[in-house]
Amino acid sequence: MNRRHPPIKIQAFLANLPMFSEMRGEELDRIAANTLPLHVDKGQTVVHTGDPCTGFHVVVYGQVKLGFTSPQGVEKVVEIVRPGQSFGEALMFLDAPYIVFAQALADAMLLHVARHAVLEELARDPGFAHRMLSGLSRRLHGLVRDVETYSLRSSHERVIGYLLAEVPEDADGSPVEVHLSAGKSVIASRLNMTPEHFSRILHELGDNGVIEIRGRTVRIPDLERLRGGA
Repeated sequence: MNRRHPPIKIQAFLANLPMFSEMRGEELDRIAANTLPLHVDKGQTVVHTGDPCTGFHVVVYGQVKLGFTSPQGVEKVVEIVRPGQSFGEALMFLDAPYIVFAQALADAMLLHVARHAVLEELARDPGFAHRMLSGLSRRLHGLVRDVETYSLRSSHERVIGYLLAEVPEDADGSPVEVHLSAGKSVIASRLNMTPEHFSRILHELGDNGVIEIRGRTVRIPDLERLRGGA
């Protein structure tokens, strides 16, 4: 059963997101009035492929995977959405259904911001439109970077890049730990490789002393050595 965290003040959380950070109090109040908190359990589907997009979602805590399933039943994870990140904005503007599914990787809380509320604020404030476009541009840049990663980088480089992306921004040169909360099979799909291949690379890095593996926890003794790929 999903253990409920204490209620959050929706306005305060939205104010910390880049797209809403410059909004005035009354503007945030209007958005918050059309924002629905959603508590989902691990494994629960938030949206199915083909569902209409009635707004976009923001992750408060937990993680959500976005993916699709091939006609042969093979699942491909295209993104892992973390706290403070969002999904569904582009489809909201296209007025198109979801082309991926969204499933909680852990007990999670999300905020669903209604489409009509966003469109009304866009009409009121050109600055808000600019911030929304900036967010969508960052997402597009990330997708292009993914294509570059899958096409030009080796599997070892992809795994190292993923581990480095999980390192906290304030980490210094001292040893740091990364928890693979998404699970190896999900991460492997995200990196466009098999779970066996992903595990093999982790163990090779461990045998070389670059990382230390303890279950789902990866300890990185020397960040600079990992960045160097050796």
